[in-house]
Amino acid sequence: LPPNAWAVVTSGARLVATMRLTHVGLPIPQTLITADDVQRGKPDPEGYLAAARALGRRPEECIVIEDAPAGIEAARAAGMRSVAIAGTFPASDLRGADVSVSALGRLSVTVSACQPRLAVSAIATDLSRGV
Repeated sequence: LPPNAWAVVTSGARLVATMRLTHVGLPIPQTLITADDVQRGKPDPEGYLAAARALGRRPEECIVIEDAPAGIEAARAAGMRSVAIAGTFPASDLRGADVSVSALGRLSVTVSACQPRLAVSAIATDLSRGV
């Protein structure tokens, strides 16, 4: 993804977030919203809304990838679509997400050069619709 097209929003402290991202080999995003940056943590949408503003996007243009029920609830409260990654919590706890995948490796994100859209594809189960 282009650097200005994604963010990390975490309930953790900035130091912990940067250490974890570095440990797993991910770059530190230009937009990193941590517990140090917000008054209210998830499930409040404050962090996600701050990230959308920083990226210059409307909430409905954003897709949240989450592994926790509080994050799914925050995404919904922000007016954003969400993809749940089961693992940290069982899929049954993530039913508020628009789509659920069993592992992050089953998710593919593509940015189209022709359109300012983000396409998310996966072998997924739509929990909210029972598909």
